[in-house]
Amino acid sequence: MTQIYLVRHGEPDYEPVDSRGWPGMAADSAPLTALGMKQAEELADLLGGIRATYLVSSPFTRALHSAAIIGHRLALGVKVDYDLRDWLPDHTGLWRSAADVRAAQAEFEAYDGEWPDGIQRPWEPLSRVRERARGGLARHTAGTDGPVLAITHATVIRALTGERDTPHGGHEYHRFDPEIGA
Repeated sequence: MTQIYLVRHGEPDYEPVDSRGWPGMAADSAPLTALGMKQAEELADLLGGIRATYLVSSPFTRALHSAAIIGHRLALGVKVDYDLRDWLPDHTGLWRSAADVRAAQAEFEAYDGEWPDGIQRPWEPLSRVRERARGGLARHTAGTDGPVLAITHATVIRALTGERDTPHGGHEYHRFDPEIGA
């Protein structure tokens, strides 16, 4: 059993992305706001006492920016795992606007995160988020003997723990058993 602290990245700054009109997955290059950087610093101070031995991050910039701050403060290198990425509102990656993402999120919530019976939707179901996140965690906990920090996103945290309201810069404790993937 591995102790994992699932950390939601700090508050993102979408202005550089929005002002350039970048669509779809280009939005995932958003850095942190000044508040988001402060949230990451405070989180590093808060989690410093757990003596984490490993830090892994989503590849999205807002998570990597948080991981860089936390890793620097805790003297941990940052590993990256694509399977800790955020939920995809459209598997093509071609959504055009924040409105498209909000519409996909509304439908996702209306169906409690899972496709309706027999109807495939363009958004990623919660069960797939859970499956890929468990795979990523299994890869990064196999060789560790201490607590792990995983910098990720709210929907990934929800998929693994059921917690729906982890704030930016917040965290959830998770006991991970690689034998059962939970």
